[in-house]
Amino acid sequence: MERKVLSLLCLFFINVSAQRPGGDYPSFFNIGGVLSNNDSETHFSLVIAHLNFDQTYVPRGVTYYDKTIRIDKNPIKTALDVCKHLISRRVYAVVVSHEPTGDLSPAAVSYTNGFYQIPIIGISSRDAAFSDKNIHVSFLRTVPPFYHQADVWLEMLSHFGYTKVIVIHSSDTDGRAILGRFQTTSQTNYDDIDVRATVESIIEFEPKLETFTENLMEMKTAQSRVYLLYASTEDSYVIFRDAAQNNMTETGHIWIVTEQALQANNTPIGVLGLKLNNSNSENEHIKDAIYVLASAIKEMITHNETITEAPKDCDDTGAVWESGKKMFNYLKTRHIKGETGHVAFDSNGDRIYAAYEVINVQQPMLSSTRKNVKVGSFFYDEEKGRMRLKINDTMLVWPGNTEKKPEGIMIPTHLKVLTIEEKPFVYVRKLLDDEIDCEDDEIACPHFNSTDGNEKDYCCKGYCIDLLKALAQRINFTYDLALSPDGQFGHYQLKNHTTGIGTSVKKEWNGLIGELVAERADLIVAPLTINPERAEFIEFSKPFKYQGITILEKKPSRSSTLVSFLQPFSNTLWILVMVSVHVVALVLYLLDRFSPFGRFKLTTNDGTEEDALNLSSAIWFAWGVLLNSGIGEGTPRSFSARVLGMVWAGFAMIIVASYTANLAAFLVLERPKTKLSGINDARLRNTMENLTCATVKGSAVDMYFRRQVELSNMYRTMEANNYDTAEQAIQDVKDGKLMAFIWDSSRLEYEAAKDCELVTAGELFGRSGYGIGLQKGSPWTDAVTLAILDFHESGFMESLDKEWIFHGNIQQCEQFEKTPNTLGLKNMAGVFILVGAGIVGGIGLIIIEVIYKKHQIKKQKKLEIARHAADKWRGTIEKRKTLRASLAMQRQYNVGLNSVSKSISQAVDKNRNPKLNPLSRAPERAWPGDHEIARNRRNNDQTYKPPPRYMPTYATDVSHLVV
Repeated sequence: MERKVLSLLCLFFINVSAQRPGGDYPSFFNIGGVLSNNDSETHFSLVIAHLNFDQTYVPRGVTYYDKTIRIDKNPIKTALDVCKHLISRRVYAVVVSHEPTGDLSPAAVSYTNGFYQIPIIGISSRDAAFSDKNIHVSFLRTVPPFYHQADVWLEMLSHFGYTKVIVIHSSDTDGRAILGRFQTTSQTNYDDIDVRATVESIIEFEPKLETFTENLMEMKTAQSRVYLLYASTEDSYVIFRDAAQNNMTETGHIWIVTEQALQANNTPIGVLGLKLNNSNSENEHIKDAIYVLASAIKEMITHNETITEAPKDCDDTGAVWESGKKMFNYLKTRHIKGETGHVAFDSNGDRIYAAYEVINVQQPMLSSTRKNVKVGSFFYDEEKGRMRLKINDTMLVWPGNTEKKPEGIMIPTHLKVLTIEEKPFVYVRKLLDDEIDCEDDEIACPHFNSTDGNEKDYCCKGYCIDLLKALAQRINFTYDLALSPDGQFGHYQLKNHTTGIGTSVKKEWNGLIGELVAERADLIVAPLTINPERAEFIEFSKPFKYQGITILEKKPSRSSTLVSFLQPFSNTLWILVMVSVHVVALVLYLLDRFSPFGRFKLTTNDGTEEDALNLSSAIWFAWGVLLNSGIGEGTPRSFSARVLGMVWAGFAMIIVASYTANLAAFLVLERPKTKLSGINDARLRNTMENLTCATVKGSAVDMYFRRQVELSNMYRTMEANNYDTAEQAIQDVKDGKLMAFIWDSSRLEYEAAKDCELVTAGELFGRSGYGIGLQKGSPWTDAVTLAILDFHESGFMESLDKEWIFHGNIQQCEQFEKTPNTLGLKNMAGVFILVGAGIVGGIGLIIIEVIYKKHQIKKQKKLEIARHAADKWRGTIEKRKTLRASLAMQRQYNVGLNSVSKSISQAVDKNRNPKLNPLSRAPERAWPGDHEIARNRRNNDQTYKPPPRYMPTYATDVSHLVV
């Protein structure tokens, strides 16, 4: 007591003589203390007294005073004491301890001071509730909360190499907080999949346990044998009691527990636990709290922060103390080296960089008591600026009192295997109603539909099924095979989750990956592409097949139309040839027509000469030369026309030879090429091009396009065309509905080998491999990988390629590509149609000719009849004229008729007798001049005139001839 008075007097004289630096802040600060005993109160006063002499933390003109009260187990009394004895004295901060038998006393202090934003520094409270700044708005503590032990758990798991654990925790705030801390820190701070711990199972229990046997039975069915326990000392006693009764504290099991569980008096041998350094050293924490507070106030003064007077009355519901809020923010940024180690805080005001001891429960030889032995420490490394774990493995004793580290996992021998239909890797056939079992080369693979709950029986075979059989035989496990419930490989999808607060949207895996992540399957044996997105959540074996991404398209069909025989020449050339034929024919006709030597005698017996070449003959000649047909008649006769004919023959020879050569090239040797050159083809990159391409939704190829920024435009175009399954897309490529299907090269090469009309375009891109999918931390990972590597070396994988992927068809397609095409009806149909058209045209023309000829004959007959009638009429008229002339002449020459009657009678008789007088016969022709003799005479003598048929000399009396 005398020492305390002496210290206060010294402080008084120092403050009187000291010069106060500039700034708007008080010259003295009252620091309150709510402590648990007299020793803590005395120590609190001494620390503040010594602080005033430490110029490192106290500026000139500033003095600290202590105001302490005793904490009470009654929180209401504690709150009243804070108002009466601390706030009324204008305390700027309060250091609070923990009541040994009560849990709510620090909360009462926090609520009371927090209402006025007066900072509170706890030195013993470790409950997770004080981390909630919505309730304890100004609470800071120099001890870490219990759930921070999860950080040490993760370091220990990484050290021992355990990647799959079971978390056992109470259902209170601290138990759930430690689970959340464990999972969050594992995902953010441990990126390496080899050291990341995954929670296989979570066992949550209500505090105040009576039995834990039922939960232990559930833990036995899990693979993991590493148990992380957070429980109170009383609950830990029950858990360890029941675990021992079920032999779960013996060899092969690992227990890692927190401080409270380590204090149970039945903690098994080999348990690893934690102990916070200086957890019971209240005096050290008091000093660290006061110095942290002094450091924050000095920092505020250095930055010229305004510090107003603290609240002084709980009855005054005045405004919030803004200086208290600023002071709390400065407190959270403190980093000092104190009595309890490196003191720093996180955003919640919780102590970080707290040091722990790793404790191992051991039983010394020749002793029946158990002993807690320190085997390691978790401490702050000044050089690296982070926490480090150091454990002496040689000192460890594991459950079962053994020194050999357990595997930490129970390896199951019967696995649930999932696959998916993807030819040729997995062929799926539905089991018929009359079938009971699958065939010898098949395995039963039922499909359970998670949507409607129905199960259907299928049989599977293929590349992956043979690989699964070989793996099971090599590494000795049994299995049940099933198909993917939703028929998907697996991709992220958004799902709505209903909680007590409301509905939240969360991304989850579906398909095969979702089943593996949810631990509803142990193995995926399928053409599962290895990619970073999937490898973050599951493990892959080494690839059993290396492949990439390629493009499947249908070979361009040859232009074998009805006019295929016209392909060797362009349309322009054909038109020019047609025009040339008729132009040459016209020129030949003109040359032969106007040539002076166009006509000449032929050495024929009849002495006739041939006419010049007419136009129709010239056209016939030009076509005959061009088509290489025999020319019998109608050839040019003049020298100039013959020269042109020779030139035309040469032209025809060149044209025909060129046509023949090109026809062979177009119809026989032509091989269609792929439409696309690969992924870098401009038509794929150009979104305006009318070219449809697609892949499978949610597949590894779809993920690849999402990752590639340079393919973003192309992906936006193809995203709307993507298919649910590869089978649908391949069928649409065959049908011509889809121009390009982008998929795994193994599958597309198989389709191209099976159907020679399909072809893969360009080189492979996005190279990857197919791997076996396993759960995180699966004990089968190494065994499966070693078996696959051995299969590659032994040639087993190559034999699977030949049997299932190529089928020998690729050699047939290659041979088909190397041999020339055989011309068929499809190629030459146009020629046959041309001949048919010629035949039909000829028949049509002959019918027209026959009809025309009949019409001409009928018309000629009518003309002959008309001509005959006209001839008869003319003869009658001529006869009448002749008779009239004869009568007239008879009257004129009637003299002497009687004397010569005899001679006249004779003449008349002679006229009546045709034999005696040929002229008395009726005329055979209507025109006597048409007689051949008369025509010949007319030609010889143009002046000849036939004598009149009736001469008056011969008959004087012709009355008997008048009609």
